[in-house]
Amino acid sequence: MTETNLHTIPADAPLSTALAMLNNLSGGAMTLFVHDSAGRITGSVTDGDVRRALLAGVSVNDSVSSAMNHDFRFIDGDKDSADAVVEKLRDMRRCGITLVPVLDSNGKLVEIIDLHKTSNRLPLNAVLMAGGKGERLRPMTLTTPKPLLQIEGRAIIDYNIHAMAAAGITNVSVITRYLADQLYEHFCRPVAGINVRCLTESLVLGTIGGAALALSPSSPNRNTLIMNSDLLTTVSFEDMYLRHIAEKADVTVAVINYTLSVPYAILSTDSNDCVTSIEEKPTYTYYANAGIYIFKNEILESMAQDTRTDATDLIEDVIRRGGKVVCHPVNGTWIDIGSPADFQRATEMMRHHRNLSRR
Repeated sequence: MTETNLHTIPADAPLSTALAMLNNLSGGAMTLFVHDSAGRITGSVTDGDVRRALLAGVSVNDSVSSAMNHDFRFIDGDKDSADAVVEKLRDMRRCGITLVPVLDSNGKLVEIIDLHKTSNRLPLNAVLMAGGKGERLRPMTLTTPKPLLQIEGRAIIDYNIHAMAAAGITNVSVITRYLADQLYEHFCRPVAGINVRCLTESLVLGTIGGAALALSPSSPNRNTLIMNSDLLTTVSFEDMYLRHIAEKADVTVAVINYTLSVPYAILSTDSNDCVTSIEEKPTYTYYANAGIYIFKNEILESMAQDTRTDATDLIEDVIRRGGKVVCHPVNGTWIDIGSPADFQRATEMMRHHRNLSRR
């Protein structure tokens, strides 16, 4: 939450006070929200608003209300639905708005959302699956669970939690089993401002069965983001969620393109084995499961907490029962860190990004 006292000013304050406050905000979001004597937000004022007012003949001794913008954008904290908030914040961000006030039904300030720090407020619970042994990465995983392996100074799993925090996801659970105590210790402190909850499978529950342990009946969120904790990806959780909602899907599966090149000529035949066509060294492209899903909560609630369930089995069951499953292509980075070669590639990529950011 942004420090509201740094960004609020009374309507009758002189414009010189607004200039001083805006100057103190230099280097950050230079926006003030103007309130009346009853504490209701009535407008906003930026450095540009002040310049335009002064050019129009307004004095620095005149009130802030003489320069403020009455047609400001805000979130109605009492009336806007969670999905409406997502759409509004996305639109405001695209319009270049940085600070968004959240007002109650009386027009009073509840909080200020800084879109530089949190790009949205996705109404999602999140579950990271972190119980595997990571056997293909031995000996590194003999004493360290794979999600806690460091890539350029940060645990693999923390990259995903930082991405969730940036999308406004705050209810995050981690399902553990192998070397669980290390994950509990790691998350005894907040990561990216999130108090991550760890839960341990008492049985091997498959690639998604453990997510049932993290269900929160009291949560207002109707959908849950589930992903493997050993991924390094720039998938947009916002785009994926908006597709899930727009399609009214029961399940949305993130997918990556998988290309298969055949080094031979491939023949097509009819039922009598007569050749109907021949294609020289064809290339086929398929959608492959990226290990990132959004499920309606009721789908997850149908899972037994003492039975192994793999994600593919659960999704096939949804399809059999007539549910709607859609896919969402990942545009950007996606690395499944399952082998030493993958680990090295991920390390080199993050080192490259870090070097670019230092320039």
